[in-house]
Amino acid sequence: MTPELLAQILARTPGWAEQAAPAGLDDTAVAQILGETFKLAEETLAPLSSTADEAGCRVEGGRVRTPEGYGAAYRALGEGGWLAADLPEDLGGMGLPLALHVAAALPMEGAALPFMMLPGSSRAAAFCLAANAPDLAAEWCPKLAEGTWAATICISEPDAGSDVGRIRTRAEADGDGWRISGTKCWISFGDQDMTDRIGHLLLARTGAPEDGTRGLSLFLVPNVTDAGAANGIHVERIEEKLGLHGSPTCVLRFDGAEGVMIGAPGRGLPALFHMIERMRLQVGTQGAGVAATCARLARSYAEDRRQGGAPSAPPVALTAHPDIQRMLLTLDARAMLLAALVLETATVLDMAKEGDESAAALAPFLLPLAKTFGGEMGQESASDTIQVLGGAGYTREWPAERYFRDVRITTIYEGTTGMQAQDLVLRRLLKDDAALTAFLDRAKTAPGSTDLTGRFAAMVTRLREAAPEARLYAADAVLRAAWVAQSAVLAERLKGISTESDRALDLWLAQGSARMAMAESGVDWALTQSA
Repeated sequence: MTPELLAQILARTPGWAEQAAPAGLDDTAVAQILGETFKLAEETLAPLSSTADEAGCRVEGGRVRTPEGYGAAYRALGEGGWLAADLPEDLGGMGLPLALHVAAALPMEGAALPFMMLPGSSRAAAFCLAANAPDLAAEWCPKLAEGTWAATICISEPDAGSDVGRIRTRAEADGDGWRISGTKCWISFGDQDMTDRIGHLLLARTGAPEDGTRGLSLFLVPNVTDAGAANGIHVERIEEKLGLHGSPTCVLRFDGAEGVMIGAPGRGLPALFHMIERMRLQVGTQGAGVAATCARLARSYAEDRRQGGAPSAPPVALTAHPDIQRMLLTLDARAMLLAALVLETATVLDMAKEGDESAAALAPFLLPLAKTFGGEMGQESASDTIQVLGGAGYTREWPAERYFRDVRITTIYEGTTGMQAQDLVLRRLLKDDAALTAFLDRAKTAPGSTDLTGRFAAMVTRLREAAPEARLYAADAVLRAAWVAQSAVLAERLKGISTESDRALDLWLAQGSARMAMAESGVDWALTQSA
């Protein structure tokens, strides 16, 4: 992936031209922005990520110490306007389209996924505050955008991971404010030494346990009070993990910490979805970034490494071998398709925000695909890159094994693959026809995808008559069928950029029918399952 290729993919995204023009973003401006972000990723973030993986994070005196260079890099992102360029100008951003933010973030996510988790949660928190708490947003958003303050998302607890309704952290009214007590886990950058203040957007129970999610409210809980005093938040530990060594995953204990309610009592989860939506798109962008970075690494190595050929002649480059070419083309196809997917999702989200009804129906169809297959194909790309590099890829001399370790989490956090599948099937495709209709209408612009989109639509029709239990068994297969159909639409749209990219896309399309058949067989099996 190059800045030029990414710019061409963005230019082919439906709706982008209509968003770029009012923002004054012509091709030259986009090229300059992407050129700068690729440079920042390569020269600053990639070296930082390598040393951070080795050094890791640690707890000293009850506070988390991040790897050397993190603070300076975070401040640089803030000063350069990279943290929240799509935030409204009156809240400290630049008011740029979401798709441009995603395009700019993609190479940075690929270069330093663990580090970029803090910019992601902070930016998402800013949008959540802007949507739910204007007064808090006026105070917090400019600080989040400039990088002097940061924010986290605090949902999970030891006995309440994906099962959010079992959250037990309590919020008790205390005069005009609230006091928060309980334990939260899996909190990325739950503590750090990079910013002056940390705000935790936290779900806590204000209702009875039997109220489930309806008893949860959302709070902003800063690590220090407005008076500058510690706010009763303690770091119990940071997790030892397969990857993300440069991202401190904290267990936090809240002992009567002061908090401010965001939104209405008992409406915490709906309010927090403004943040969750942005973070799920970030996960897709993480996978897209890793896929793009891996495709470049694998091709560069294969062009340089000499192996094989006639014994009487010098060894040939790995790229001379058809099997290596196949893997490189697959890597290129994944990188292009994931970039196209997250850019389209971002564009559609902005269109929906402006009142486009078709986009509002399409956005919740695309978001689970971006989150899930950004993660899965990022993982597959990291694995294939190790394969291209051979034994060298399995060593720490090359970053492929680090990409593999870091990206593995992406199909787990911010909603597992199973949760994404159930959301897509039960809430989007089977609840009414809006999402499927919006997808099929847009797919008409890619007539070469008609067979696959038609088979996907037929699958959804079959499932409408299925028993509830069978629908749950089928959800994963339907999710995969949706991606097969959507990726075919994307591949058709991207054809014609170059001869080499067309080879990669042709390979992807050639395998589409087989992928759809696998999904169809999964539904066939699911429909045989009874309660």
